[in-house]
Amino acid sequence: MKFIAPQSADLLLSEAEKENLYQKLIAQLNKDFSLANESIDIPLLSSAEDLKTILHEKIYRLIQYKFAEYLNLLYIVDVSETEIKKLDGSDISELSGQVAFLILKREWQKVWFRNKL
Repeated sequence: MKFIAPQSADLLLSEAEKENLYQKLIAQLNKDFSLANESIDIPLLSSAEDLKTILHEKIYRLIQYKFAEYLNLLYIVDVSETEIKKLDGSDISELSGQVAFLILKREWQKVWFRNKL
């Protein structure tokens, strides 16, 4: 079985819900943010829209005010440095949305593999 990452946050979260892994995805996000000492506390019953909003806002604030902590979070989550370098950083709001999606993709990959293999 091969992992294929969804191409948008909506598709990713929809797939997580279909596979009954949505709450595990949230738990993984909470765990990795906590390991990076940047608590996010996403409620397990959050809607997909709330999850995207909470994650986007947290990333935005980290980029804006706590850049070293932002870099540490990317390291803890294990987001691809190559993918990050491809992003356009001219608009912080746009950038934080794209980074939030990369974090979601990586966290989804972890949850998916743990539950499929």
